[in-house]
Formats: sequence, C-alpha cells, structure tokens
Amino acid sequence: MAQDNLTAVLHGIEDLRLEQRPIPTIKDNEVLLKMDSVGICGSDVHYLAKGRIGDFILTKPMIIGHEAAGVVAKVGQNVKNLKVGDRVAIEPGVPCRICDYCKNGRYNLCAEMVFCATPPYDGNLTRYYAHAADFCYKLPDHVTMEEGALLEPLSVGVHACRRGGVGLGSSVLILGAGPIGLVSLLTAKSMGASKIMITDLVADRLAVAKTLGATHTLLIEKDRTEKDNVRLVHEMMGEMPDKTIDCSGAESTSRMAILATRSGGVVVLVGMGIPEPKLPIVDGLIREVDIRGVFRYCNDYPAALALVASGTVDAKKLITHHFDITETAEAFNTARHGLGGAIKVMIHCTPRNSNNPKPL
Repeated sequence: MAQDNLTAVLHGIEDLRLEQRPIPTIKDNEVLLKMDSVGICGSDVHYLAKGRIGDFILTKPMIIGHEAAGVVAKVGQNVKNLKVGDRVAIEPGVPCRICDYCKNGRYNLCAEMVFCATPPYDGNLTRYYAHAADFCYKLPDHVTMEEGALLEPLSVGVHACRRGGVGLGSSVLILGAGPIGLVSLLTAKSMGASKIMITDLVADRLAVAKTLGATHTLLIEKDRTEKDNVRLVHEMMGEMPDKTIDCSGAESTSRMAILATRSGGVVVLVGMGIPEPKLPIVDGLIREVDIRGVFRYCNDYPAALALVASGTVDAKKLITHHFDITETAEAFNTARHGLGGAIKVMIHCTPRNSNNPKPL
C-alpha cells in the first residue's frame, strides 16, 4: 500500500494545512478506506472561521471533513458485511450502541457519539481513513462516489422531513436555500408534498431551487417587515403551510417559521444560530404549533441511499465545483465565499471518476 496519506488538518482559526499523516491501523470491526470524495459542509467552514460551533470547540489539530465516500482497502477480522474493493458511503457518526438512546433507535442523541470532524474527533478529508464497518453503506454499481458523499447532507433532509411528518399533500415552507434547504426540498418532494415554498436572501439559489422542484420561491428583502414576509408566504402559497423547516437558524427565520405555520402544524428547526434567540413562543403555544428540533440524523442513510439509487432524487445537481485534495485551500475559499455560485463543493482524494461507473 502506498504511504501517501495527504491529510487536511485544521490547526486553529484560519489555519488549515495539508500534511502527511500515518495510515491508520484498523480495529477488528473497522475497515480501512481509500477515500474518494469529500464534500465541504457549512460546519467545516464554520470551524475554519470561528474555531467552534456551540459547545464543540477546537482545542487541538483536527482532520476536517465528514461528507464522504471511499473504497474499502482492508477489513478487520470481524467484518462480514464488506470486502476489499467495495465502494461505500460513510455515515460519519458512530455511537456507543449500548445506551438507552442507541437501543431505542435514537442513536444521534448518544452522549458517547464519535462524529467525524467534530472536536475532539478527526474527520476524513484524507487519503486513508478507518471507520466502523457497520456505519459504511455499500453503493450500488450505478451510484457515483459523489452521490455517496452527498448521502450525508441528504440524510439531514430525510430526518428533517420525517421529524416534520411530511407526506402526501403536505404544504411545506423551507427557510434557507443552502445545501440543507435544497436537500430538504428534494426529500419533501419525494415524500409527496404538493406545495413547497423556499426562501432565501440570494436570488441565484432560489433559481436552483426552482429547477429542483420548488413550486414557489420568495426572495427575502432586508427592508421588508416580518409581518409582510409572513403575509407574502400565505398569499403566494394560497394557504398557510402545515410544515415549516428552518434550515437557516437565524433568529428571523426561526421567528418566521412559527408565525407562518398554520395552527396545529409543525415547525422543524434544523439550522443552528445563536444559543438563545427571541422567539414568539406564545403565538405558537396558543395555536398548538409543534416545534421540533433536529440534530443530524439516525436510521436515515438507508432511505437516503434508496432515494438516490432509485433515481427519485438527483443529488448530483447540487454539486457545482470539483477540486483535488491538493487544492483544499482553494476549495474552502470557494465554498466559504460562494464563488462562482457555489452550492456543494466536492474534494477528490483520488483522481476524479477513478472509482465511478463507466459511461455507457
């Protein structure tokens, strides 16, 4: 095995370096992966710019990256579900498996969760990476490595829509047309939502949302009042949405989510903003609007993979830029500043398309 293990390591705020790291030694229930594709997430950018997200604080060098897919290079002696050469998507969070949350199927709430590129744990923007075999999902032959990496953000959308109870005939408002807003749109459409409005501050992202199936879009203008924004949502949709998914996390969008949702409806909070926003809780209370939080996902990777494999969701449309791992700095600059209309920036740890299905 080649000894080149070029790795993207975040040493501190504005200090992202490429350096060689030892190839990991795997445990009996792990696989060693030759990494292929790693997408840049907003959280990766946030750690680069701020060094923390809430209580997760960068205190030592950390390998960045968690939206990923790779090829099995070696298997631990207890691994039965995978073999060398398998192409896999990587669910980046591995729980303890034995606490009450894990046993009850809500392992995303496990206090012992080891999640890629969340301090103090390393991520997987590296040539070689070791991961629990049971949190790797074999990709069908026709699914690309980039699609495998996109299962991570898509799983957030699946989890959000499931938490909101989106189904046939749902009227859905999505606040924020970034990658998570767009995958929530794709998921809501696949689940049978009849109306989907998406809002954003950037017109170009709303144009993308329209091509992905949004029935309505609303450009948020800074001089428009909260009351007017809510009124426009209702007028344009022709009704009050019964499900609202806030993928922004700004105080203004969290407020709008509660105020715009019909009585008895559901608000799902996905985006993370300031720790203690000022929200119209009494308005939601007297109208029995359910407010539900989302933290990552659990048991959603198989559904996300099924949506992609069946062709129901075309996640590839979200990818706007490709870079080699040697171009990591440029890739992060592109993602961070939205250069060239960037939505999802993909970094390739091996030459692009080397592990993808061959064109017919």
